[in-house]
Amino acid sequence: MKAGDRRGPLRRGWSAWRMRAKRRQLILRAMRAGRSLQPLADRTAAIRPGDILGFVTLRNEMQRLPEFLAHYRRLGVAHFLAVDNASTDGGADYLRSQPDVSLWSAPGSYREARFGMDWLSALLLRHGRGHWCLSVDADELLVYPHCDSRDLRALTAHLDARGIAGMGALMLDLYPQGPLDQAPASGSVTERLPWFDPGPYRCQVMQPRRNRWVQGGVRERVFFADRPKRAPTLNKLPLIRWHWRYAYVNSTHSMLPARLNDLYDGPGDARLCGVLLHSKFLPDIAARSAEELARRQHFADPDAYAGYHRALTDAPDLWYAGSVRYRDWRQLVALGLMAGEGWPGDP
Repeated sequence: MKAGDRRGPLRRGWSAWRMRAKRRQLILRAMRAGRSLQPLADRTAAIRPGDILGFVTLRNEMQRLPEFLAHYRRLGVAHFLAVDNASTDGGADYLRSQPDVSLWSAPGSYREARFGMDWLSALLLRHGRGHWCLSVDADELLVYPHCDSRDLRALTAHLDARGIAGMGALMLDLYPQGPLDQAPASGSVTERLPWFDPGPYRCQVMQPRRNRWVQGGVRERVFFADRPKRAPTLNKLPLIRWHWRYAYVNSTHSMLPARLNDLYDGPGDARLCGVLLHSKFLPDIAARSAEELARRQHFADPDAYAGYHRALTDAPDLWYAGSVRYRDWRQLVALGLMAGEGWPGDP
């Protein structure tokens, strides 16, 4: 065999070794992070085999929590495991009062904890093994084909029967028409933020982990048109049958082992997938952005995104002639933003 012929297998072997080492490092980080979590309401003894579990890290999300919990309860989440990062709006007290919520406090740095993923990973490692686990942010509501008639128990049974380890989703930014700080003060998320960008979205496969990188949509159109590579990553892997050897790498955008990243190719993927309705742009976004300019806790390079946060403090109008008003999951299927191949029924 010529030297050039040997390089390919050697590179692949070295890459596989590095990914295994990275995965072990992330699992060890999770174990260490778990020791720093302070239980505020530990009801995990109530978790039963087969329960679908919801995991979330949050800070000052009280305005979203009632709808968040109601939405996922309707979908069949049996127990929520939440990490509160120094909330001051009463959200932690509200969660402590909920009988199906276990709550921990993490007073440390959100950024140094890999944007909360070390804390969440600790709970996944401790309580998620063998369960279908839904890991989402408090401003994300999952929808998927037939979600109004088939809950997560039916969905995960379908995936189990086909040996599929998880389901991907597009994070879809919702926004109002008019200045962001003038959105309605009450109502459901889709009533307050009824508009979205139907496209364009693009997907790249990133080596060596084969993680997908979906970008596009309203934030790129408004804030990153001159530097689209800086636009937020929009693909996520929120629903996974958890194994102790799994690890989220970059939020829930990518995972190890690398084969898990092949579960979702972004908009246009015909396989069963979903959409995370993203309510980032509620009226408090200007105040939150001003706070983030001072806290510098979101993004590995906060200086690179300072202009983005400054622009949000002005509460701009994100609506344009191409905006589409949200109706339901059928509309998202018709637009190619999610799909249901193999999922019984006609969307």
